Amino acid sequence: MLARVLQIGLGPIGQKVVQYVLERKGLKLVGAVDLDPAKVGKDAGELCGAGRALHVRVVATLAEAIGTAKVRPDVAVLCTTSNLKKAAPQILEIVSRGLAVVSTCEELSFPWKTAPALARRLDAAARKKKVAILGTGVNPGFLMDFLPLAMTGICRRVDSIKVTRTQDASIRRGPFQQKIGAGLSLAEFEAKRQAGTLRHVGLTESIQMIASRLGWRLTRTEDILTPIVAEREITSGYKPIHPGMASGVQQIGRGWVARVAGNPCAPADGPSAEREVITLAFRAAVGEPEPADTIEIAGEQSFRSTIPGGINGDVATCAITVNAIPQVLSAPPGLRTMADIAPVTCWA
Repeated sequence: MLARVLQIGLGPIGQKVVQYVLERKGLKLVGAVDLDPAKVGKDAGELCGAGRALHVRVVATLAEAIGTAKVRPDVAVLCTTSNLKKAAPQILEIVSRGLAVVSTCEELSFPWKTAPALARRLDAAARKKKVAILGTGVNPGFLMDFLPLAMTGICRRVDSIKVTRTQDASIRRGPFQQKIGAGLSLAEFEAKRQAGTLRHVGLTESIQMIASRLGWRLTRTEDILTPIVAEREITSGYKPIHPGMASGVQQIGRGWVARVAGNPCAPADGPSAEREVITLAFRAAVGEPEPADTIEIAGEQSFRSTIPGGINGDVATCAITVNAIPQVLSAPPGLRTMADIAPVTCWA
């Protein structure tokens, strides 16, 4: 099967997605969209570092991309925003034209609890056009939700899940370092935190995906963000970071269930009416000395699994986005998550 791909959004992630699409024998790039006037009109292959012209010109709108494409796309890969409210009109327009959607929008990974009305609208639109929509990436989409879920398959009972993701942001792209507040004064960090413009997006969605799949009814969740303060001069990032400045972010997401009789996640000991069953610890900083990804599952049986050095987020996000295209094209129509499509694997 040859799947025809329309790429929407040609920032650092979108450009890398194009490179990965070109590596797959079963995929063909037939269109490219970006609003940046500096990119419009350029050949997508040359813009994205493919080393050759693809004769696919970057255009500014979806309508123009479909109108000028030599063949009709089957799927759109959307890499424009983390915010679901901003992405939703784009997704609805894509779906209205009968195209499936794979997106790196973090809030699309599991919006059924965080944005239920919008999730239902997207689901209905996709079902009407008989196509699927998927939000994916390395996190959310894999390391802190789908992977621990898959690992519970060998458990008789699960009492709690903890995932710790620690990254050295030095190897990540500049926009990512800026998103985690690297190089800001603590006052600047706090101002951006309060404005909601500085955070890792997706912890709550990951918590809700895990809980939903395991059948846990959460009483509440929280997502707490604090700066990581540099103790030394750091020069490995996109800008110098002086002692006392923020080198990155630590974000802790938690989910609780009620202590009720017959709930294996709620033992009788302890005075609290709730039990913390999901803990997601995200730490990303320039110069972080010991990056790793660790999953800890308590229950029957209990175990801990660590990936020393951690996973490169940019590579993993682009890879899983491209690798998911066949599964999305064959998935039942509607708004899908990584927990309810066929397993995504690398393929030639």
